[in-house]
Amino acid sequence: MGLSTHVLDTMHGSPAAGMAVALYTTSAPDGAATLVKRFVLNADGRNPDGLLFDTKSLQKGTYRLVFGVAAYFRARGVELPEPPFLDQVSLDFGVADVSQHYHVPLLVSPWSYSTYRGS
Repeated sequence: MGLSTHVLDTMHGSPAAGMAVALYTTSAPDGAATLVKRFVLNADGRNPDGLLFDTKSLQKGTYRLVFGVAAYFRARGVELPEPPFLDQVSLDFGVADVSQHYHVPLLVSPWSYSTYRGS
């Protein structure tokens, strides 16, 4: 259980290896963000250290994941306009039950993204 993420590059049909990601905790009502960690996705498009938070560390509250989409695609040799349509993708989400696993996947191209609560 805990919190995890996974990113798939839908343009190339592969995991988004090398994409930079930042994890923040956020506070209501102002949405102020506190950096928890930065990491670069491994060959499988996941955090190389495994879970972002394990069951004991995950707390009820709100969080933000910020994905460096434009930098990733530029590093893959994709020509992007300036400014790019998607630069950084921020996902704000809430954790209501710390006994459950929260998986936050991102499917992304230079022009679109989708996410959902995975298992």
